[in-house]
Amino acid sequence: MTGMTKLPPIEKIPEVWTAIADGHVLLDPAEGRALVTSSDSAKTYTVTFDDDTYTSNDNATYWQGYAGYPIIAVLMLQGRLPLDGSLSEQFKDVDWKLINDRFKRNYAGALDEVISERGLDKERVTAAMELAYDDLKELPLTIRRGSVKPPKSAR
Repeated sequence: MTGMTKLPPIEKIPEVWTAIADGHVLLDPAEGRALVTSSDSAKTYTVTFDDDTYTSNDNATYWQGYAGYPIIAVLMLQGRLPLDGSLSEQFKDVDWKLINDRFKRNYAGALDEVISERGLDKERVTAAMELAYDDLKELPLTIRRGSVKPPKSAR
């Protein structure tokens, strides 16, 4: 069987771009782990990886059972998923926590607002999201919740 059984919302891809552009992903390949700081810097998640098995203690991975944005960020930095670096830079400094809360987890609406506010090319954003998402669907990954519960906000 290829691919994951449960997929994240496609709108999580731009959150990954923000995490990467903001330098919020500290990848330690030798240890098989990464630390990923949230967009509002209030939480730090731990991602572990061994071959095709990934764990994370972000809320999506831990509670929903799909690869949350911290795992997807690691996959991009490992070169397992495509990363458009110049597009990623256009999502620098987006506080996704604030925007997603305001949109009551309507991720498509939140993304549309960011694209509109920043004057981004929606077709380019959509094409890059779909490219990464289609590749994510095909990766033979096992996603598990981290051994530690998700962190509470430091704020």
